[in-house]
Amino acid sequence: MEYDDARSGGFEPLRDVPEDKFVVLGLITTKRGMLENQDELKRRISEAGRYVARERLGLSPQCGFSSSIIGNQISFDAQRRKLDLLVQTARQVWG
Repeated sequence: MEYDDARSGGFEPLRDVPEDKFVVLGLITTKRGMLENQDELKRRISEAGRYVARERLGLSPQCGFSSSIIGNQISFDAQRRKLDLLVQTARQVWG
């Protein structure tokens, strides 16, 4: 589920996710090169955990790095930094 900006809304709809489903939170934007704040990512994962057990949550970019016909204006280095942040954050949250 894409939650990379304020337009995406809150996590309240997650309360309706069936117990046998896993939710991947698209918290890292692929639209801009600016790196997300790791503490903010962890805070948002915790917030989503109020509605779905943390064991049933995952973290990902909100979409592919080329999510439009012309692609997004984001450098390869920025993409790499975002993926590194994703891995570091996931390791800290889920071990």
